[in-house]
Amino acid sequence: MMAVTIPFQDAIGFDNGMIVGYTTMVLAFLLIYFGVRTYRDTAGGGSVTFGRAVKVGALIALISSCCYVATWQVMYFNFMPDFSAKLSARTLEKARAAGESEAAISKTRKEMAEFAVMYQNPAINAAITFLEPLPVALIMTLVSAGLLSRRTIPPRAT
Repeated sequence: MMAVTIPFQDAIGFDNGMIVGYTTMVLAFLLIYFGVRTYRDTAGGGSVTFGRAVKVGALIALISSCCYVATWQVMYFNFMPDFSAKLSARTLEKARAAGESEAAISKTRKEMAEFAVMYQNPAINAAITFLEPLPVALIMTLVSAGLLSRRTIPPRAT
């Protein structure tokens, strides 16, 4: 979805882009539910503990998040060289609209310039980007584990 929306980034805007981005993350992380369910029904023989379901869901989330980060790295460094400048302009615009003082705006401008330099480092860029899907993935993992965990019921002695 990220690759599909990049050509429309200016038309979508930062605020709507975040809505689109997090909505697609939630939809994508529904795959955690289906992955844990498949694990439970096949490898688990119809049961899975909450802890094991969390482990399976966390692994799916980790792999998905790594794919997200890799996609962002390609998109950012090859197709969005002006992203930091646009983000800075949007942040300063919001600060002005909120009525912040010139001193606060100047401080924000300095922080955004430092961020832009730091964000050019692929390792830092990847680390920051990894933090975006992480909360969504963890919530979906815990919800999926809670919904799908069940222990096998031992057969009754007759």
